[in-house]
Amino acid sequence: MNTLDHLLKPTSVAVIGASTKELRAGNIVMKNLLLGGFEGAIMPVTPKYPSVCGVLAYKTVDALPITPDIAILCTNASRSVELVTELSSKGISTVIILSSDMAQVNSNNVSIEEQCLEIAKKANMRILGPNSLGVILPWLNFNASFSPVSALKGKIAFISQSAAVCTTILDWANDKNIGFSAFFSLGNALDIDFAELLDRLSMDSHTEAILLYVDTIKDARRFMSAARAASRNRRILVLKGGRTTGGRKAAQRHTGGSDTLDIIYDSAIRRTGMLRVNNTHELFAAVETLTHSVPLRGERLAIITNGGGPAIMAVDALLERGGKLAKLDDETIEKLSTLLPPSWSHNNPIDLVGDAGPNRYVATLNTLLDSNLADAILIMHSPSSVSPSEQTAQDIVDAIKAHPRHKQFNILTNWSGELTAKPARLVFTQAGIPTYRTPESAVVAFMHLVEYRRNQKQLMETPTSSEPVHVVELNQAKEWIGRKLSESNSVILDTHQIGKFLKYFNFNVLPTWIASDAIEAVHVAEQIGYPVAVKLRSPDIVHKSDVHGVMLNLRNSVEVANAAQAILDRTKLSYPAANIHGLLVQGMGKLAGGEEIRIKVKTDRTFGPVILIGQGGSEWDESIDAAAALPPLNMTLARYLIVRAIKSGKIRPQKLPEPMDIKGLSEFLVRLSQMVVDCPQVQELDIHPLLANGTEFTVLDADLTLKKYEGNAHERLAIRPYPVEMEESLVLKDHTKILLRPILPEDEPLHAEFINNVSKEDLYKRFFTDVGEFNHEALANFTQIDYDREMAFVAVSNADGNASIIGVSRALINHQNSDAEFAILIRSDLKGNGLGKVLLAKIIEYCRDKGTTQISGMTMPTNRGMLTLAQKLGFEVDVQFSDGTADMVLKLN
Repeated sequence: MNTLDHLLKPTSVAVIGASTKELRAGNIVMKNLLLGGFEGAIMPVTPKYPSVCGVLAYKTVDALPITPDIAILCTNASRSVELVTELSSKGISTVIILSSDMAQVNSNNVSIEEQCLEIAKKANMRILGPNSLGVILPWLNFNASFSPVSALKGKIAFISQSAAVCTTILDWANDKNIGFSAFFSLGNALDIDFAELLDRLSMDSHTEAILLYVDTIKDARRFMSAARAASRNRRILVLKGGRTTGGRKAAQRHTGGSDTLDIIYDSAIRRTGMLRVNNTHELFAAVETLTHSVPLRGERLAIITNGGGPAIMAVDALLERGGKLAKLDDETIEKLSTLLPPSWSHNNPIDLVGDAGPNRYVATLNTLLDSNLADAILIMHSPSSVSPSEQTAQDIVDAIKAHPRHKQFNILTNWSGELTAKPARLVFTQAGIPTYRTPESAVVAFMHLVEYRRNQKQLMETPTSSEPVHVVELNQAKEWIGRKLSESNSVILDTHQIGKFLKYFNFNVLPTWIASDAIEAVHVAEQIGYPVAVKLRSPDIVHKSDVHGVMLNLRNSVEVANAAQAILDRTKLSYPAANIHGLLVQGMGKLAGGEEIRIKVKTDRTFGPVILIGQGGSEWDESIDAAAALPPLNMTLARYLIVRAIKSGKIRPQKLPEPMDIKGLSEFLVRLSQMVVDCPQVQELDIHPLLANGTEFTVLDADLTLKKYEGNAHERLAIRPYPVEMEESLVLKDHTKILLRPILPEDEPLHAEFINNVSKEDLYKRFFTDVGEFNHEALANFTQIDYDREMAFVAVSNADGNASIIGVSRALINHQNSDAEFAILIRSDLKGNGLGKVLLAKIIEYCRDKGTTQISGMTMPTNRGMLTLAQKLGFEVDVQFSDGTADMVLKLN
């Protein structure tokens, strides 16, 4: 697959279907290219005109004097197959297709876009679109788009599946004087998609932040990997369309894709460390903030205002979103009291009173900038006859620029109103200070920074370990599944049938028996002991409550007999055609003082298995009443899922003598995650409900759908789980026994201890610089890796009874899988026992199995041990004494 170099750094472009007619795509694209000032070759292709927009035209693609980097198809969809064939023969590397009507099929039921993609793949040609607006690269003066609006130069990249969103953002940004580093309209994303562009833009020197407008994602694994890698280098915001059922269907019609619940997208966005905004209004506010903001050092917001009402609205918006108001200390209150009238608020928000002029604003602002009470400052202004709007704004801008500490704070402004406020907002815009029309929009923008900071913090948090399911029990669970699917491709099982399976994963299940009629139900109840519950058993009735099919707290044989018969009679009356498989009889769980939680595993067509959690109930709508998470889960991720469900009201904890134990529920979810990861036949598991009594969690009712699965179980997951199959036990030359395994996020403390046992000289050889103590963020980057595109193997020794890391080898693979950069580090006191060879051989084997083209590394010419080892294993070594480097390359595939 060719790279995107020609798309991102074009030197020539051909416009296929160039036109002299106004409002035709071929005319608008030509004008945009010429007006943009692109210095490369612009070649119109059309048999109709000798020239277009004053540029000599060529009758056919074959007649082009050079092979352009990019060809833009401005023609009708019916000509696309023919033209893509001609472009591929010419050797053109990238084609942008504007046409939207390429879903038409031929006599063989193959669509135009499928035919074009097949031709392009054979010719190693890339396609942007169809239904694309084109590309704008402001730093290259390259506007190869159908857009009526161009883009200014800036530091934000924008990638969108919607052309209309593109033009809306551009128009607004130009009014705000906000520029872009790149603008890509993906359209239907037939070939080039979000993942590749994220990989490239996250390394682009002109790009500091990336905005995405997403309808649907097609390759979840690639998107998640690329987004997580990019979000560590750049701030990424996502506007996702299709939050409702109707919106999802509209998104499917617009760009294809599957009907994935919005809560699943929400979970995926959080998991990658990106930030989601909910609408275009929030996106505009976020762009304004991102363009001018510095990274938040904390979350405390101070508010300066000349009006109490707007400040109250700002506080409401802040606290409703989980924000924090800064607290004024006595010293600051005393100082402000000398600057402000006696009637000032003496609290945060700092109400300067309605007659506040520019001097009062500046004095208060300087007081806050001198202190460490806040991390961000919101300056608010309502129209006032004694405080000229524009002059006040200019004085504040001058004061901010003059203060030596202003770069330590995020400063936002809200100048309310229109006629008098607009010139003031322009003053702030020109000074690079974010400004907003309303108190709420200013607070929303600030909270975007806060939420982004929180997402990044979660991404770096070190998880704690949970007790894994034992391999023996896991194998027994797999054998159980095999027996159930021995005679059918899929089966649906209820609580009575799956109790044994759930117990393999250490889940506590309320014992359940089957009764065929009321008489047998009484007999079972006598054996169990009262009180009992009796429930309908029917595969045709999804909600037992529809026929009052659950009767609880039955205390004697008469109550059981009456309840059982009533359930059967009601079912026959309401659903005469339903299959009735008898009744379930259970001992009563300890409902008093307990919390009922619904947990569901479902398989999404895009993201694979997903875990949902909520309060449950007969009216449960998973798209509204649940929070979602993508497996694999560790304890930290499980806890975040539960906390998010509680904060968003999906779980509403009761005030109980023994409240639900979040740690215990987290452990339950982690074991459930392991089931999902290791048992691909689990298509759906609905636990309704799970009874939580303090630290006890009991499955009262559950339905399991199993389906035969062929292929790699991990391929169906959006996030590659820990590759347990790569673990290997070895004995070194000095008879030290080690476990060679992939690194885990939980390894952070061991990794820190390991680095402390490496000499400064060895660290210098590894990092090419003097390194001090590694902080948490650096260690998290080492230990929390994406197994889909990166690998680190640790050699773990238990020589003294305590686990310790004694060596690490790494491979960072580029997104094209053409090169893996490797590095090795060994504890300085344990050299000479063959560990280096073991670690390097392991990383070579990994890259070869992954199909990586080559593995390469760099060291110093003085590192003779590393160079000798590399040569022994077949590396080509190139020593550059003048640069003080030695390159090592091994061709693999």
